[in-house]
Amino acid sequence: MDKKDVKNNLLSIEEEQLRLARKERMNHPSYRLAYDDDDFFLREDMRALRLQLEWVKPDIIQKENNIESTVVVFGGARFKEKKKAEQQLLKARDELSKNPDSEESQRKIKIAESVCRNSRFYEESRLLAQKITRLSQQHGGKEFVVVTGGGPGVMEAANRGAADEGGQSIGLNIVLPFEQEPNPYITPELCFQFDYFAIRKMHFLKRAKGLVAFPGGFGTLDELFETLTLIQTKKMQPFPIVLIGKEYWSRLIDFDFLAEQGAVSEADIKLFHMVDTAGDAYEHLSKHWGK
Repeated sequence: MDKKDVKNNLLSIEEEQLRLARKERMNHPSYRLAYDDDDFFLREDMRALRLQLEWVKPDIIQKENNIESTVVVFGGARFKEKKKAEQQLLKARDELSKNPDSEESQRKIKIAESVCRNSRFYEESRLLAQKITRLSQQHGGKEFVVVTGGGPGVMEAANRGAADEGGQSIGLNIVLPFEQEPNPYITPELCFQFDYFAIRKMHFLKRAKGLVAFPGGFGTLDELFETLTLIQTKKMQPFPIVLIGKEYWSRLIDFDFLAEQGAVSEADIKLFHMVDTAGDAYEHLSKHWGK
């Protein structure tokens, strides 16, 4: 091999080494585009940016869909429509018949019976959403758009009621340790998913002209009391808040006791109104809206 061939071989080896070095750098995580690098984007010190994006994305999409105002519907995810509630009760009774001395089976029966009684709230939520959506359609579908947490139960019923009337509705779903999927009645382009409860709550209230709270659990209470606190402390303008299910709410929380103890004022108790039916709730809301 002459000197020229040796030189060419050395050059080829050097070029290959450079090519491999270039490829190594291009494949390194540091070379990825920042917005296309999940490992980087999901770092703890990128939390502030993720929070910002969770705010911006749903906000832009709602603007693009001309959503100007909403009506928030909160309520229990575990309160089923009557048919499904009755199926749950039948299953519980079957379990008890096989093991009549089981305290667990007896407890399930009591819960299933309560779920059956509370199934009326599913129907009331659906009916109320129908009424609100008809009003929304009188405003081109831009105002008074129903928004829920996007899950099952009372939330599903509200989205379903809007769909019954051919109207759009919003679902603000949340990532949870257990499986959480959006209900099938949300308008597809208005179905959002959140990782952060705080940003989700901000979206519930940004465009809200009213809030309806059906019976529910910790999540419903959290969202209701945050709203009441924001209005009480004048962090946001007041709007009508309706609690549906007088017996449920009165037994769950003794609001008068709070006032008697000086924990809240008499005026604070007037920030919300209790009713029993969708018709009464809509009447109260529409009076405030002047409709």
